[in-house]
Amino acid sequence: MNARPPKFFIVAGEQSGDLHGSKLIQAIKKQEPSAVFIGHGGDRMVSSGLEIMHHVNKLSIMGFTEVIKHLPYMINVMGESLEKIKETRPDRVILVDYPGFNLRLAKNCRPHSVPISYFILPQLWAWKENRIQYFHNYIDQSLSIFPFEQEWFESRNVPTNYVGHPFSEGLEPKLTKDEFYRKHKLENEDILLALIPGSRQQEIDKHLHLYYSAAQKIKAEVQRLKIIVTKASGVSLSILDDVLVEDEDIYGAMKYSKAAITTSGTASLECAMLDTPEVVCYKLSTLSYAITSLMNKSPFISMVNLIANREIVPEMVQRKASINNIVENILPLLSDTEKRKTMLSGMSQVRRSIGMPGVYERAAQAILSRL
Repeated sequence: MNARPPKFFIVAGEQSGDLHGSKLIQAIKKQEPSAVFIGHGGDRMVSSGLEIMHHVNKLSIMGFTEVIKHLPYMINVMGESLEKIKETRPDRVILVDYPGFNLRLAKNCRPHSVPISYFILPQLWAWKENRIQYFHNYIDQSLSIFPFEQEWFESRNVPTNYVGHPFSEGLEPKLTKDEFYRKHKLENEDILLALIPGSRQQEIDKHLHLYYSAAQKIKAEVQRLKIIVTKASGVSLSILDDVLVEDEDIYGAMKYSKAAITTSGTASLECAMLDTPEVVCYKLSTLSYAITSLMNKSPFISMVNLIANREIVPEMVQRKASINNIVENILPLLSDTEKRKTMLSGMSQVRRSIGMPGVYERAAQAILSRL
């Protein structure tokens, strides 16, 4: 260990990365209290001690056409990152997910001879396998969160440390069900349907009205159905009639809902961890979808199905993400049908497969062992 406090340049570019990055910072500080962190992240990472440069609310961009629109800003972020790394000379760069930016940063760091740890690896086993070259050439420590990833990366000559999945730590609502229902003035007989349109503004703009339109049709068929929309930090929702909005206890909204309509990212796995049946939908611009389809090698988009390597939750992408398809697939999940029981059984298998608690502590120990 160095005599001076260890210094890290850390990058997370999405809300989920902000959560994982904050807990990783906390775990490192628990083992090395004097550690210093500079880089990009969100409110949680700032609360954990990050000296922030750029916020995830601006960094979180999806789709190829959307990235092109924001290219000047991202080029500026890259330049500022490299300048800060050159100026501060951190002991190690820590990359958290966010591969579109982070892999390029890893490559551009090479002239500065700074070692790099990657926590939450890109899903190269699903698409863009050619990016494995970044791990061969620029990244010296790979920390995997999926049990099958370690074998996949190591079979391609990338030494990989499987630390377990962050969700093995457990996802707990802030409120009990009674407290949550009182907060939203609900009665015990009310049934909740959660709409989870995403954590990026672009995702919300693409999905929310579709989800809402489907939910209104479902509400016409299910007595005492109430609609609740989850709102991520730093995004705005259009005004919708007769819906509840939850921005503080997202896990409560998921846990206490009978079913959910979700996007394909972290939320789909969160619902599985909280035992909430779901339908997964996703829409991109036409060009972004065409390019993604060419590169994607996996038949699935949701993390639940990817982990299980089979369909547990129904997926609807682009044209298939229609109001009628959503309604048809959600309705059986709102009562005790065989479809609901089968889905819950599959989710239980996914929960058992993602490892033991202590993920952030193991990741922190692995990173500190390289100093």
